[in-house]
Amino acid sequence: MRRHAVVCVLGLSALLALGDAAWAQAVPDPRPQFAQKYTPRLQKILTENIVPFWFEKSFDRDNGGYTISFDAQGKLREPVTKMIVTQARQVWLFSRLARAGYEPRRHLQAAELGYRFLLDKMWDHAHSGFYWEVDATGDRKLKPNKHLYGQSFGLYALSEYAQASGRKDVLTFATKFFNLLEARAHDATYGGYRESFAPDWTPLPDDEPSYMGAPSSLKLMNTHLHLLEAVTTFYRASKQPLARARLLELIDIESNAVVRKSLGACTDKFERDWTPRLDRDYARVSYGHDIENIWLLIDACDAAGVSNYPFLDLYRTLFAYSLKYGYDEANGGFYYTGAFNAPADDRSKSWWVQAEVIVSALRMYEYTKDPKFLAVFEKTFELIDTKMVDWQTGEWHGTITADGQPRGDKANPWKAGYHNGRAMIECLEILKRWKQ
Repeated sequence: MRRHAVVCVLGLSALLALGDAAWAQAVPDPRPQFAQKYTPRLQKILTENIVPFWFEKSFDRDNGGYTISFDAQGKLREPVTKMIVTQARQVWLFSRLARAGYEPRRHLQAAELGYRFLLDKMWDHAHSGFYWEVDATGDRKLKPNKHLYGQSFGLYALSEYAQASGRKDVLTFATKFFNLLEARAHDATYGGYRESFAPDWTPLPDDEPSYMGAPSSLKLMNTHLHLLEAVTTFYRASKQPLARARLLELIDIESNAVVRKSLGACTDKFERDWTPRLDRDYARVSYGHDIENIWLLIDACDAAGVSNYPFLDLYRTLFAYSLKYGYDEANGGFYYTGAFNAPADDRSKSWWVQAEVIVSALRMYEYTKDPKFLAVFEKTFELIDTKMVDWQTGEWHGTITADGQPRGDKANPWKAGYHNGRAMIECLEILKRWKQ
């Protein structure tokens, strides 16, 4: 028995000594079979559940833009308002669908409907930048202040539409907007961006609550996370050196400043100089944001031409923390949030968290070849496919409650087709690589 064990060890050692090529021959690559299994299921959710819902319900042909206000049964919820975050997210979604090859002409027409509304109704023609919220017609400015969270999605939408359409006028507008954010909001002293402004771009009083609920003086990991994706897309569209410089700065922030090193997780609230705020209810971890941060950093590094390998330890650490405290091992999926070094205490499962997890899990497997990430994808996807997707009404339920019940609007000022639509597109593009 001992001799047999020695022979096995020596055989494994010899195989390892031959390097990656020999190992790859000995251990079959699971990716082609994995892609074959999940590609049709992802495509079905995208093309038969998500996209039809928005095409059938959201186009506001009278006023422009999109109606994004439907209850759990998919019925119109009034009064209808239009908020920059979700109006821009829908422009992004239709543009991204077109660029990915899904009926490009049809989806560019859908994106144009929202693009015109952004320019004609949500753009502040006196001071520039996007209003936060307007009424259904766009004529009444309900929330006229400027917040960088909303502005980030404006840049994201313009940049994606510029890439998908190839229109130089759209890229010119995106560039004008990027330069506005540079002039009005970039913090040259401490890095990153100041976030909360009056309509004329005057900073709001420090203690005045912003549209994100925090004091206006604070910087948020969440805002800078979405600036990261926006500047990633703008840099791909423009190739401007300044855009790359800001992208590298945002990579630094999202991989360093927002990470609590002794914890292995991120927090959301910071003073202007990036001193973390851990008072009140700020000392919490959002598992979805941490996991989303991983794949957005991977994508940003890809765009900037920066190797992801020096960041892998961070990516593993962030994912491991969320797996330890926020993952439902029995039923699949990730909970919403929890206190430091403790199991999740908000055990609801939000639609957007599960969407971001499956993208991040596939990207992590690409870099690590660790099968646990495929297992996380599979269990989370099963939750999505069997519990989160509403095959009767269309779109996804907003949340699965702690006792396993689907709840929540199909669409509201914070819920559009961006997280889940993007997840399907990005996962399908990853699996396309895996088939080759």
